[in-house]
Amino acid sequence: ILEGSVGKDHIHLLISCPPSLAPSKIMQYLKGKSSRLLQDQFHDLKKKYWGQHLWARGYFCATVGSVDEETIRNYIANQFSEEKNESFRIED
Repeated sequence: ILEGSVGKDHIHLLISCPPSLAPSKIMQYLKGKSSRLLQDQFHDLKKKYWGQHLWARGYFCATVGSVDEETIRNYIANQFSEEKNESFRIED
């Protein structure tokens, strides 16, 4: 994960991965692993989402190409505020 921003209803991530990995497999791994980690850390989530999906089924994926990486980084960094304090932050 190179850059990230978390809002109330969505997450933006800029990631680097080999082109041999399918975006669907990357998302499957990210959603699965993060769901397990969150449920292990926050037991209320485990009770609430036991046997269910923590994350929504959909996602949007695009590659760097038509715009450069710096433009995408700026877009992510400025989603919720004009100030950039960290490369990954959580907004309330």
